Amino acid sequence: MDEDRASAPPGDVRIQPDHLAPGGRTYCMELQGRKPMSCCLARTMLSAACLLLPAAAVAADLVPVEDFARHPLLTMPRLSPNGQYLAVNMNDPGGDSHMLAVYKVDDMKQPVSMLRLPKYEIAADITWVSNTRLVVDKGKMYGSIDKPFLTGEVIATDLDGRNQDYLYGRDSLRYGSRAATRGTDRGWGFVESKPLPANGHFYMSTQSWENTGTSTLYDVDAGKNTRHLIGQISVGGMSFMVGADGKAHFAYGRNDNYDYVVYQQQAAGWAKMTPAQVGGSFTPIFFTPDKQGIYAEYNAGGGPTVLVAQDENGDNRKVLASDGFSSIGDIEWTAWPYQPFATAPATGVPKVSYLDPNLPMAKLHRALSLKFPGDYVHFIDSSEDGGKVLFEVSSDRDPGTYYLIDTHHYKVLKLFATAPWIDPARMAERRPLHFKASDGMELEAILTIPKGASQTNLPMILLPHGGPIGVQDDWSYDNGAQFLASRGYLVLQVNYRGSSGRGEDFKEAGYLKWGTRIQQDLIDGVKWAIAEKYADPQRICVYGGSFGGYSAMMTTIRAPGLFKCAVGYAGIYDLKMMYKKGDVRESKSGRSYLNTVIGKDDADLDANSPDKLADKIDVPVLLVHGEDDKRAPFAQAKAMRAALDAAHKPYEWLSKPGEGHGFYDEKNTIEFYNRLQAFLEKNIGPGASGTR
Repeated sequence: MDEDRASAPPGDVRIQPDHLAPGGRTYCMELQGRKPMSCCLARTMLSAACLLLPAAAVAADLVPVEDFARHPLLTMPRLSPNGQYLAVNMNDPGGDSHMLAVYKVDDMKQPVSMLRLPKYEIAADITWVSNTRLVVDKGKMYGSIDKPFLTGEVIATDLDGRNQDYLYGRDSLRYGSRAATRGTDRGWGFVESKPLPANGHFYMSTQSWENTGTSTLYDVDAGKNTRHLIGQISVGGMSFMVGADGKAHFAYGRNDNYDYVVYQQQAAGWAKMTPAQVGGSFTPIFFTPDKQGIYAEYNAGGGPTVLVAQDENGDNRKVLASDGFSSIGDIEWTAWPYQPFATAPATGVPKVSYLDPNLPMAKLHRALSLKFPGDYVHFIDSSEDGGKVLFEVSSDRDPGTYYLIDTHHYKVLKLFATAPWIDPARMAERRPLHFKASDGMELEAILTIPKGASQTNLPMILLPHGGPIGVQDDWSYDNGAQFLASRGYLVLQVNYRGSSGRGEDFKEAGYLKWGTRIQQDLIDGVKWAIAEKYADPQRICVYGGSFGGYSAMMTTIRAPGLFKCAVGYAGIYDLKMMYKKGDVRESKSGRSYLNTVIGKDDADLDANSPDKLADKIDVPVLLVHGEDDKRAPFAQAKAMRAALDAAHKPYEWLSKPGEGHGFYDEKNTIEFYNRLQAFLEKNIGPGASGTR
């Protein structure tokens, strides 16, 4: 249930509190790893990575299901300001532990240090505040479907693992060098950004548990664990944009009423920006190199967002990049002082447009893109002097590989692959296409086409994404779609109304339409795939997770006879229950979200709840759920099961204790994928044959 977010320049970490996370609350936890860990584990993990290369898969006819269940070993790399070190998230293969690891960029075999985090916790974001010190936003894995939610805790460590400190969070009285004086730190803290060039400080926004109607911003010395106030506004849930002067210039976000608001700091205090200034949407990103203006994402009416440069008050606005169908997606930035040099749309195959093709970074990006034809090159980070650039190469068939280039000698160093056991040559093409919905709205569909199979009359799986509001499917590698395609099934994903990537109007068109217009968009996508002869009309199933699980039930209800089976994974099946159970309703902003997107009329909620309409489901059903799910509580699955029992409808059942919103344990994921494959083969037959 994420919102559209502006792309921040490298090194400028923009974290907005997730209003739909469980109030930022966490379970009891401890800051562990006070001493640098032994490097034995790192060597073991890297050895495991070598063993997981796809050599074993080549001998088999199918890519092993285990390859689609494994967690990436290393993720989210961040380059130090001097370009000498890399900080990454490290996952314990097959386990539930995560570590923050630091490597020298010229020696990725053995980390300099490793910080083990408590079970299920992860470094949700990593910020180098100097060449030797890092700050971490702690997060918690909530399941395989959602991103890690931020716990509101901020910790710091030296690159060698020494001088670890607890800077903000619920355990301020237990840990940290300032524990004795931090009794008022009862709330959530988030890294917003940092001064540039890096000087050991960062900017931290906080939200009090008791006073949720106020947002506060501090300049924090990450070494001394001291802070001073640089901004405060009497509106909850705000993110801040800090100017070159180290002061808060903008506060923006969704307030407790789920209204998107933007405030500008003026001499007399915070002033709410007018509708004319904000337009359909407005998100400040960063100040321009001359410090006289800002970059922002903006649209005048509510359509796709564009990238602009403007004065802070909105004057002299110049559109730098736009796309008629799509919002601007990725933004590529130069080294410090940052300026955007290229963009790619948020939908379709990411076609890069250069704002100034003569900039050295633009020339470098173009040259690298030519070296990796068919892939997407994205600049992640750069050293402050621009001498080294960290970049990712990925595609619809490749989860991604990270490289470092020395811009003085143009030497490229391969760092690591996200999932080295995935062989892109054995994965399927993902093809973004457009079609017209039944009311004439143009929508995006993404087809994942089984490799080597005929492209007509294929058995097909409709795979609706979760959310539904502010989330989208895109061209990039999709593990679930690739698993299904590897088994010979065509996969259809539809960016229905409510999805991100097309602007505010498109997103808001999904409000109060969960069971109606959104479902019709999905059904229209299936009918389009049949009309275009991609899909065999007699062999179509629907499978989805979270809101996708809801859609798996609702599409069969809204379009009887179109589907032959349905799979609900961690789904929502009773809309009224969202007001009674689950973490969304625990905060005022979460309740406002529910009021806005599903409404409060009991009759209407029942009319759009699958568990109240189970008698209309005339296909075999598979229900899969984690018993410790907080987002879509286990009670949702039990309600759907009870409704199917009462209606005497056939179904299969798989639940797992200890699992949250989507299975996280690899063994459970393997069992689920095998069960899913067997269910599909039973109800729509085996997948198409091809080169797999």
